[in-house]
Amino acid sequence: MRVLLVEDEERLANTVARGLRREGMAVDVVLDGKAALAKAAVNNYDVVVLDRNLPVIHGDDVCRDLVARQSLARILMLTAAGSIQDRVTGLDLGADDYLPKPFALKELVARIRALGRRAVSPVPPVLVVADLTLDPARHVAERAGRDLGLTKKELGVLEVLLSAEGRVVSAEELLEKVWDENADPFTNVVRVTIMTLRRKLGDPPLVETVAGVGYKI
Repeated sequence: MRVLLVEDEERLANTVARGLRREGMAVDVVLDGKAALAKAAVNNYDVVVLDRNLPVIHGDDVCRDLVARQSLARILMLTAAGSIQDRVTGLDLGADDYLPKPFALKELVARIRALGRRAVSPVPPVLVVADLTLDPARHVAERAGRDLGLTKKELGVLEVLLSAEGRVVSAEELLEKVWDENADPFTNVVRVTIMTLRRKLGDPPLVETVAGVGYKI
């Protein structure tokens, strides 16, 4: 899952980003509203975690702009103001969810995952194909009841492939959704991850390479 975290308190932003990455999410961090709109214009995010009180461009205006662009990203607004009216205002702007500060990282992760399942098209919390099951929230993939022991990146790639429901997914899309903006676009990390994922999945093979296009299950 690809997440844009917009938070002007740099220490908090870095702490939250580390926590989300430990959960297997690809996270880009920006510290103001202008940078958030610039990132959202060039990257496809599943969820935008958006602080309201941002410098340069206020979080409310960022939210309005994303909604006006018909962005497919779900928006989770954060604010230190937790009154009912604040929540109503945030949701009226077009946000999909609202979380007051301070918050528990575990709750933030759960809300992001819930929103991510609603991005573009509904995705069930547990993904199943044949004898393969993937529970992204628990970081567990099993085949025929056997724990596959996948790494976070392997789990991320498998989640994208399963969510595509048979559609071919390009290496570029996998790189964008599973790795963050610091990933080298010319790296072979996707191919290597697919190779190790195939080995762990075992036989009969589930991941198919479509030459010159990408991968599918």
